[in-house]
Amino acid sequence: MGSRHGYRSGDEYYKRAQEEGYKSRAAYKLKQILEDHPIIREGDTVVDLGAAPGGWSQVALEHVGDSGHVISVDMRPIDLEGVTVIRGDITEEDTLRAISEAAGLSVDAIISDMSPNLSGNWSMDHARSVYLVEVALDAADALLEPEGGFVAKVFQGDLFKDLYDAVGERFDFHKATSPAASRDESSETYLIGERYRG
Repeated sequence: MGSRHGYRSGDEYYKRAQEEGYKSRAAYKLKQILEDHPIIREGDTVVDLGAAPGGWSQVALEHVGDSGHVISVDMRPIDLEGVTVIRGDITEEDTLRAISEAAGLSVDAIISDMSPNLSGNWSMDHARSVYLVEVALDAADALLEPEGGFVAKVFQGDLFKDLYDAVGERFDFHKATSPAASRDESSETYLIGERYRG
């Protein structure tokens, strides 16, 4: 699982994250997505894949409230109060099992801001990002309750259409969006699924 890096000190969202106590500027991407697609609600159990350093988990915590549960999954350490941290590789059965045990009866939303470690080879980076979304979809198939929600980042490219259709096969509503907090030069987009068919 990759990292969210490349911050610039002059970046508006980077500055806001520092001022408002978020662990990454990526928090604002999820905030903006949830304004239009409220897939995380009070009391929900949310699994955040590739969660380090924890910006998305912080936003999820705000939405689930005291009655909800956020499970933050990454191979890297996560220092964040109020979440259940699982250190592990989401492609491994042991990690899925640990998430399932931590979640108990239900998972209401799966969110993923996972990125590949960027190689600079556009085609390779695109293919790796598609693979990470496929991994997140596999986790959804294993863990997500009917009517659950899904958000995952992918880089645009020639494999995008099939991936978009794969989300559509699983959810009653699906969409691709690029929140304002994404950098203008970025090829990233976010795939959203609402109302998982189970």
